[in-house]
Amino acid sequence: MTPKLRGKSAIVGTGHAGFGEAHGLTAYDVMAQSALAALGDAGLKLSDVDGLFCTMMEDSMPALMAAEYLGIQPRFIDGTMTGGSSFVNYLTSATMALEAGLCDVALIVYGSNQRTASGRLVTASRPPAYEAPYNPRYPISAYAMAAARHMHEFGTTREQLADVAVAARAWAQHNPEAFERGPLSLEDVLGARMVADPLTVRDCCLVTDGGGAIVMVRADRAKDFPKAPVYVLGSAAESSHRQISQMKDFTVTAARESGARAFDAAGVSPADIQVVELYDAFTINTILFLEDLGFCAKGEGGAFVEGGRIAPGGVLPVNTNGGGLSCVHPGMYGIFTVIEAARQIRGDAPGIQLRDVDLALAHGNGGVLSSQVTAILGSQNTL
Repeated sequence: MTPKLRGKSAIVGTGHAGFGEAHGLTAYDVMAQSALAALGDAGLKLSDVDGLFCTMMEDSMPALMAAEYLGIQPRFIDGTMTGGSSFVNYLTSATMALEAGLCDVALIVYGSNQRTASGRLVTASRPPAYEAPYNPRYPISAYAMAAARHMHEFGTTREQLADVAVAARAWAQHNPEAFERGPLSLEDVLGARMVADPLTVRDCCLVTDGGGAIVMVRADRAKDFPKAPVYVLGSAAESSHRQISQMKDFTVTAARESGARAFDAAGVSPADIQVVELYDAFTINTILFLEDLGFCAKGEGGAFVEGGRIAPGGVLPVNTNGGGLSCVHPGMYGIFTVIEAARQIRGDAPGIQLRDVDLALAHGNGGVLSSQVTAILGSQNTL
């Protein structure tokens, strides 16, 4: 997204469904319930939707299936699949479609029944041809390598990784929608079952059901809806690889580029951001993205998250709903970063609502640190 599109679109509805366990529901059932919740939030009907942005984990043509399931015939459709970052990326394509007049009401939607269908944290993709012979446990093996390299190169400790999980749980304990709300200590994380050294099971995201949806319109209509609009000020994507073996440096992600361009489009800097929502599939993600997005220097992410600095009451609120580590993670988490960022700006977050939030960052990750998408959202005061 270029600066010319700054503030040209707005989120006017958010919704979700099936958090935790959605027994008896298919992924498309959860998707549809999320869509209806978001449209209800915006005071709209399915018949108002003429732009659909959707990908799912279980179908080769998910956007077409979603349109058919919802009973709509959209004028514009986008099913680009970049993993969990897809939904943050749709903010850009929806903004472009709206601004070009290709649609008037854009619905971004996702649903999954991963927990009740399989209950396993495994990739749905075909194993990479040149990595499959080594029988990696994907995607966990890839992130474990990134964590191990960061520890080797910068002295990051297992305790610092655990700090990320503990902070996420501290936010989740205040969020009635979060799947895991029990107490979690550093000792609990460090003493949990090792999954892929150095990551224990508590360094890994949840496996849940759940779906989310977002309704967007052009900025000139944004004030016509029941809730305060949340404007898309800037967004950018960058893809660096598909297979982890092709990642040039395990300690540097393409968030460095996506973040810089998103900040440039929005005309703000990391110092201006009041709340950060990151795709925390694993604890190392949070550390890497805080560095690459410019909230701290490369190699300093471990120290940055120590001692509750990203937990409630810390210097930087990160993943205020509990994130993928403690709130919800139904196969792909990216849409929930946008939903929580928007709710913090609107003032109706279900957990801890921060005061007077005008600027929030939502960041999506896809593949194995492969696709990075950053979005800057703002209130009316930021226009």
